Amino acid sequence: MIVITNPIPIANEIDTIHSLFESGLELLHVRKPYFSAVEMRSFLSEIKSDLREQLVLHNHRHLASAFGINRIHFSESERKKTITLFGKFPFETYKTKGFHLSTSVHSMDDFNTLDSVFKYAFLGPIFPSISKENYSSKTDLFDAVKNRFNYSTKLIALGGIESKNTGKTLQNGFDNIALLGTIWSQNNPIENFKSCQKIVQSY
Repeated sequence: MIVITNPIPIANEIDTIHSLFESGLELLHVRKPYFSAVEMRSFLSEIKSDLREQLVLHNHRHLASAFGINRIHFSESERKKTITLFGKFPFETYKTKGFHLSTSVHSMDDFNTLDSVFKYAFLGPIFPSISKENYSSKTDLFDAVKNRFNYSTKLIALGGIESKNTGKTLQNGFDNIALLGTIWSQNNPIENFKSCQKIVQSY
């Protein structure tokens, strides 16, 4: 399973991150869009060094190598802008250097046309967002997934996912889930994670 950090710092965040990894978290996406490079460096320094191979950087990617991080995420807008300006070359360069790449999409059309250089992609919001008020998809993404023909890239559900809808998500064609709001915007983050984890492991 995947967890994405809260965009802004919250109380006991590093302790919660360590507890999530102790509970079996596979990957943590470090998404801090408002952090300066100095703030990002400080944040990464607080995470135990033996866990950094399980971190995925969204911002300040130039810090990846210094912290032993080999996973990079491109937002949908970054991916499209990069392709427009440079084609696939930057992505292929990252891959050649040993980085694992992921990205985000908001439609199955975009997902189906992704290059296999991306190991997985987030698609969402599947359900109304927990962390963002009044944020939901304008289309039925469960219906859209029926038109999936890209199986080179794993499809990860994002948006409003918690234990009560994890099973439905996996039953409808998604390979895995990513959690954000149910971890950082609700009480009992570790219990919430374990509840979702138990369901994922049953599939």
